Amino acid sequence: MATEVDTWSSAPKADGVFSFEDNLAQANCPYTVDDELLNEAEVNENWTPQEKALHEARLKAKAKRRLRKSSRNSTSESFSESGETSGGDPNSPKGKIIVSDRKSRAGKGRGLPKKGGAGGKGVWGAAGMVYEDEEPDMRDPNYDESSQGDTVYATVVPEIDEKELEKMVNPIVQEYFEHGDTKEVQMLLKGLNLGSHKYEFSSLAVSLSLEGKASHRELTSRLLSDLSGKMLSQSEMARAFDKILKELPDLILDTPEAPQMLGQFVARAIADHVLPMSFLDFYKGKVDCEHARVALDRAEVLLTMKREMVRLDNVWGVGGGLRPVKHLVREMNLLLKEYLVSGDVSEAEHCLRDLEVPHFHHELVYEVVVMVLESKGDTASHMMIKLLQSFWKTGLITVDQMNRGFHRVYDELPEINLDVPHAHSIMETFVDLCFKEGVITKKLQEACPARGRKRFVSEGDGGVIKS
Repeated sequence: MATEVDTWSSAPKADGVFSFEDNLAQANCPYTVDDELLNEAEVNENWTPQEKALHEARLKAKAKRRLRKSSRNSTSESFSESGETSGGDPNSPKGKIIVSDRKSRAGKGRGLPKKGGAGGKGVWGAAGMVYEDEEPDMRDPNYDESSQGDTVYATVVPEIDEKELEKMVNPIVQEYFEHGDTKEVQMLLKGLNLGSHKYEFSSLAVSLSLEGKASHRELTSRLLSDLSGKMLSQSEMARAFDKILKELPDLILDTPEAPQMLGQFVARAIADHVLPMSFLDFYKGKVDCEHARVALDRAEVLLTMKREMVRLDNVWGVGGGLRPVKHLVREMNLLLKEYLVSGDVSEAEHCLRDLEVPHFHHELVYEVVVMVLESKGDTASHMMIKLLQSFWKTGLITVDQMNRGFHRVYDELPEINLDVPHAHSIMETFVDLCFKEGVITKKLQEACPARGRKRFVSEGDGGVIKS
């Protein structure tokens, strides 16, 4: 029995049987096997080289499995604070860092996400997190000790250059002539930094209105009255009108009536308290320009005539559709009568444009046709066709206005026939000539009412109409 025990202690261990001391020895060098054991096994069992190699590989595999199992059981104890293993093999798989592993690289913690999922680049932080105010860093290259304090952000609009002023102001004034809203002009001017050139807005607006219509000048006077005291002071308004007086020699080249119109502007501005009452007194005996004297004299005369009136509201007349219909009809009759005398088509066109009633041009067409029916001879007919042809080509009278004017005559033709017995025949001839000259359409020509012919029997029948 004792012999068997000695044999067991001296013989090599069976597969998978290792003592604790052998395990520690194999842990330091898992890929080597004790040469003494192999030699003893060769002597006792007389292994062949193939069997020896197979046995060595089997021992290496078992050592690796045992080391892997022992390292998993003692993970928390095998790493120190510096991150180095206390007794592990650096060449083992557990000693290598796996890139795809989400656990802590230092072997600390439970492997949960960093900062509770609120960290990382481009995130707002955890819910409910309140950040404290960061104090400026003195090591920051942009740090300025003297300028530290509350940061104020302001929108800075650069001042408009004198050369760009006209390009910016002209569209604003032209749009104002279309809509007539002074509040919108004030809002647009507040968005511009006119600076020291603020007064030039008034001079540019007046210069543009001198080249326009009477309604434009009325709108400009209202605009200056609304801007006075809000955007522009009386001294700035006086400076603007002084500039216009100096520019009169140039303005008169495009607008011959500029001195008289400017005098009306000055009178209206003084009456509206846009200019000071002493504006005219400042120029007495100090003006050398002839055109400027004409403008100032015109303003003084208007103020003398309207001394008891607070405002010179009618200095530009009542423009557009605000005038009564009877007044517009009378103006169009005078326009046509002057044309029949002078034959000047351009003057008639100018007078019609000054009325500023494009929606009422059908009245002019009506008056033209009625004058042709009431006239004697063919002179008036040819002159009126020439006038309508000119208005048609320039677009002053549209298709709708032309049709409405002719249809009005068609509807009233039976009544006109009572005063003009041959009205139907004259109307047919005039309509054919208008269509031949391209003034009216084919449809309008066909709409002309035909004359009803009544045939009578002989006198012996008593003048009974033949059925």
